[in-house]
Amino acid sequence: MDVRLPLTTAGICFAFLLGGCSPAEEKRPASLEEKTAKFEQSLDAITDPKLKDAVTELGGSLLLLERAQLKLDATPLKIEYGEDALGVLKHYPTPQALVDTFINGLFVLHKDASSDYLTDLQPVFPFNLNIPGGFLFPHGVEWKSVTLSNKHVIPYQPEWSETDPGIQLSPSSSNVTNPDDLTVTYPFIEGLDVDKKAQPQPVSLQGKVEVIAPRRLYSFDLTEKDVGQTRTNDNLSVTLIKLTKNYAEVEISNSLPPAPEVAGIPLNPLIVQARDNTGQYLVRAGSINESPAQVAFYQKQLAGLQQQKAWSAALEKQLEDEQQAFEQQHPRRYNKVYFNGPITTLEVSVLDFSSATVTRKVLDLPVRDFHAHTTEKAVQPLDLPVVVYDDLASSWLKGASLTEEQLKSGISIRQSVDDPSAARIEFAHRRTFNDELLGDDFNPGESPVTFFTEKRSGKLDEPIELPAEAYQVDPLQATITYDLNLFPETPAIAVGSMPLFLATVAKQAFDARSLPKGLEIKGNTLVVDLKQFPANEWRFFVKDDSGNYLKQILSVSHDAKADGPALFGVHYFYGHPTNVETYQRTDLATVQYGFEVKLDKAQTQEPAP
Repeated sequence: MDVRLPLTTAGICFAFLLGGCSPAEEKRPASLEEKTAKFEQSLDAITDPKLKDAVTELGGSLLLLERAQLKLDATPLKIEYGEDALGVLKHYPTPQALVDTFINGLFVLHKDASSDYLTDLQPVFPFNLNIPGGFLFPHGVEWKSVTLSNKHVIPYQPEWSETDPGIQLSPSSSNVTNPDDLTVTYPFIEGLDVDKKAQPQPVSLQGKVEVIAPRRLYSFDLTEKDVGQTRTNDNLSVTLIKLTKNYAEVEISNSLPPAPEVAGIPLNPLIVQARDNTGQYLVRAGSINESPAQVAFYQKQLAGLQQQKAWSAALEKQLEDEQQAFEQQHPRRYNKVYFNGPITTLEVSVLDFSSATVTRKVLDLPVRDFHAHTTEKAVQPLDLPVVVYDDLASSWLKGASLTEEQLKSGISIRQSVDDPSAARIEFAHRRTFNDELLGDDFNPGESPVTFFTEKRSGKLDEPIELPAEAYQVDPLQATITYDLNLFPETPAIAVGSMPLFLATVAKQAFDARSLPKGLEIKGNTLVVDLKQFPANEWRFFVKDDSGNYLKQILSVSHDAKADGPALFGVHYFYGHPTNVETYQRTDLATVQYGFEVKLDKAQTQEPAP
C-alpha cells in the first residue's frame, strides 16, 4: 500500500470533506464514511464537467489517502522479515553493470495458449519486476513487431482489434501475473478447422529498451538519536522527522538539479528500509508520500475552488503556477513508511540523479521454445551472457530444517461463514521449502472433530450429535467444511485434531569435481539423472565461485515419450555453477495439530417487517 496523490491536478478535496460543518458537528471528527457521503453530495452541485472531473480525481485520491492512513495505523504489529531491496545492486560493481545485466539477460519464451488461434510470447527479465518498487532504475521496453516463420512482420498494436482480419500482435489479456506478456492472434473463421502447426509461428520479437542509471546510490543509517537531525553527504541530505515503533517519517533533498536525461520522468529516488534488533530486514507494510504541508496546500487550493462556478484556462494556469511555486518552496521529498515489526535501525538510500547514464538498445530477440516436458534427447542451449544471483534462496532453504514446533506455531486459522451450507475452517500456513519436498505419499490418519454448544461463561457445553454428511474434513487441504442447515443447534466451538505434514530433509554439498553419479554440470546447466534423483524427492541449488546462489532461469524434464518415464532433467542458470547443494526428502511425518476454535457466527436474514 504505497499511496501518492496526483500532483498535476488541482488539489481539490479536503475542504469539501471538512468544510461546512455546524458547531455541533465540530465537536466530534467526522468519520471517513461521513466525509465520503458529503463529498459525493458536493459533486452533485458542480455543473461544469471539467471542474467536476478535477474535483472527483483529487477528491477520490485524498479519500484513498485517508483510508490508507487509517488502515496502516490500525494494522496490528506483527514481525515479518524480508530481503534487502538493494541486495541485487550489491552484486555488481557499478549501477551501469546492473543496467547491462538487465538488458543482456532479457529473452523471449514461446508459450502455447489454450486456443488454436492464440500464441503467447513471454519476455523473461533477469530481475523480478513484480516486487514492490520493481526494478531500481527508470526503464522502459517498447515492442515494435514480431517476425513470423513465413517472413511476414506483424506490427505491435496496444490492444487487440475485433475488426482487424489479419494476424495481430498485442498485449496479453489472459495473464495478469506477467503484464509484459504478448499474444499473437490468428484470424478466426467460423466453421473452419485450423491446423495450428500449419500457422506461421513467431520466430523473433523486435523492440527497444531504455534504462537510466543514476550517478550513484548513497545510504544513511539512522537510529532514534537521529530524530530531528539532518545528515548530509555531498549534494544529498536526509532528515529523520519521526521514528516510532513501526514507522518512520523522513525527508530527502538533492542540492543539485536533476540531469537533463531524466527531465519529465517521474522518479522515486528514495528507498527506505528497516531492521529490528536481530539485524534482519523488516517487510514494508505500506507508505504515505504526501507531507502535512502538501495536504494543507491542497486544502487551501480547494477553499478557493469552492468559490468557482466553472473551469477556465485562467483557473488552470493559476493552479499550475501555485503548484510549481509550492514545489519550489518545498523541494524536499517526504515519505512516511510503515514496517511489519519494531524498528531498531533505519536505512535510507537515495539514488542520485544529478547526473545519469542512458542506455538504449534495439532488440531483435529470437523466440525460444522450452516446454516443461520434452521428448527431445539433445539439451537445448540457453546460456545468457549475464550472471544473476538468487538472494531469496538462503532464507527459502531455512525451511529444510523446519521443526514440528515451528510448523505448528506458523498455523493461522481462517473462517468463512458467508455460505451457511458450506461454512469453512482453514488451517493455513506460509509456504516454506519444506512444503516443496512433501511429495504425494501422504498418510493423514484420523482427523477427528467435534462441534459443541457454549455455556454462558464461554466454556464448552454439550457436544452436538450430527449426521455424517453435516461436515467433511479434508486433511490434504487442511480444511473443515460444515453445513449449518444440518445442525440441530448452533455450534459455538469446534474441537479436534488436524494432521499436518513435515518432511525430514537431508542436505549435501559438492563441488564440480566431486559430483555424485547422476549429476553433471555442463556450462550453465545442471543435468540430473531422474532415475537416481526422482523429482518428487530431490531439489538442487547451485553456487558459483563467489559463494552466492545462482538464479535459475527454467528447468526442463526430458522424457522417454509423451506418457513415458522421465529420463533426465536440465536446470538452466544465469551463470556457471561450480558447487551443487542437494536436498533429499528422507522421511515424511504426520504431525497432529490439536485445536479448539471459537466459531464465527453466520449472518442471519432479518425478518421482513
